[in-house]
Amino acid sequence: MLRRSLAILGLMAAAALPLPGRAADGPRRVVSLDLCTDQLLIELIPRERIAAVTHLAADASVSAIPERARGLAITHGGAEDVLRLDPDMVLAGPFGVRGTVDLLQRLGRRVVVVPQPQDLAGVRGAVAVVAEAVGETAKGAALIADFDRRLAALALQKRERPPAAVIYQVGGTVSGLGSLADAALAAAGFRNAATGYRLTRGGQVSLEQLLADPPDLLVLSSAPAEYRTALADNLRHPAVAVLRRQHASLELPWRHWLCGTPHIADAIERVAAARADLEARAR
Repeated sequence: MLRRSLAILGLMAAAALPLPGRAADGPRRVVSLDLCTDQLLIELIPRERIAAVTHLAADASVSAIPERARGLAITHGGAEDVLRLDPDMVLAGPFGVRGTVDLLQRLGRRVVVVPQPQDLAGVRGAVAVVAEAVGETAKGAALIADFDRRLAALALQKRERPPAAVIYQVGGTVSGLGSLADAALAAAGFRNAATGYRLTRGGQVSLEQLLADPPDLLVLSSAPAEYRTALADNLRHPAVAVLRRQHASLELPWRHWLCGTPHIADAIERVAAARADLEARAR
């Protein structure tokens, strides 16, 4: 009898323990409704705790970790789609599927809306928010520490007037002040040349201005052949090709800097390497 009682107590104790890789108090079925929270979620919790990510998570044109997202269940953001998965937590961004988020909240579902970072401090904040929500604060702290280590390793020499760079996107849009891309340029040792252009209301710079006052480094948001649409014709314009032959340029796909995750360190390191090349040529 005593042996049987001890065996039952042992089974009860084992049942109370968290499964390997699972936080003791973390959600067990998490759905992400935003490309950026997809990537943070995949970094922070094991796959068996992810109920679904967006269909963009495995898209190599916009996701920094498409190979790690493959095989996960996907959602297109509809409320019915999410409810069918019966998650115990939903992660969302501040934009995109606002209607779905509102409905889920009205139904009493736990929804965590993660702020969209506009600077590098915001990247750390987004990691911390998601890590706390899923019960993985230690992993979140480790991600932030590695992010800071990579930035510190750049050890850039500060200049009174840094070289100028501009991130030139599909449709002629450039990344202006106060954006995450602007913060990435600054971290890589550049000033944002977009501040010297007269932009349209949509944040676009004319090709004439770009040619008349070219930056020290032209950063293309994607390879010219990647988007075969008329909207991306500006990247394939012959004048841009001439500009690239005469000045330093870099193709930096959106997947490296579109989201406010620690993966933006990849973009910063590549742009910083371009600055090192510029300085080497100048010497």
